[in-house]
Order: sequence, then C-alpha cells, then structure tokens
Amino acid sequence: MDEQAVRERDARAYEAVYEAADFTELRRRYKNFVVPWTIAFMAWYLAYVACNNWARDFMSQKVVGHVNVALIFGLLQFVSTFAIAAIYGRFANRKLDPLAHGLNAKYKRERRR
Repeated sequence: MDEQAVRERDARAYEAVYEAADFTELRRRYKNFVVPWTIAFMAWYLAYVACNNWARDFMSQKVVGHVNVALIFGLLQFVSTFAIAAIYGRFANRKLDPLAHGLNAKYKRERRR
C-alpha cells in the first residue's frame, strides 16, 4: 500500500472516531472536569499570592514555633496539587478511560478496512 493510501485510510479512521458520539461525550466529560478544577486551583493560588502581597500581617502570624500562616498556605499549594492529580486519576480511570479504550478499538477497526 502506498503512502497516500495509508494517509487516506488513517484520515477516514480518525474522522470516524471524531464523529462518534463517544468522542463527543469524552470531550464533554474531560472539559467538565478540567475547567472547574483549573479555575478552583487558580483562584486558590492567586489568593495565596494576593495574601502574600497585601495581607502580610495575616500571613506572618506564627502558628507553631517559626511556622507561620504563609508557610502553611505554601505547603497546602503542594498538597492541593497532588490531591487534584489524584482526583483526576480516579476520575479518568472511571469516566474517561472506558470511552477512550472503546474509541481506540474503533480507530483500529477502521484502519483495517
């Protein structure tokens, strides 16, 4: 099979997957997870930065020993990053991967045609 025929076959397979209802559902689920979590994390991060710039008295309050509010908030940035990644991993395994596996199988079937 020549290169042009392979490209056309691959393009047809991709179009078949792209037009599938499962692909639309996969994109919808992904977007509905990612957008709110991204907005929430960015708001949390910007609140941290804003507090460090304009609420210095609050952020410099000692909590335990030399540990202040700013240090705790900074560490919570890491905690929230890993928590969101773990939540996404569970979400993807349950809601995205089954659709993606089905679409991958469809793509492979279409390529063999």
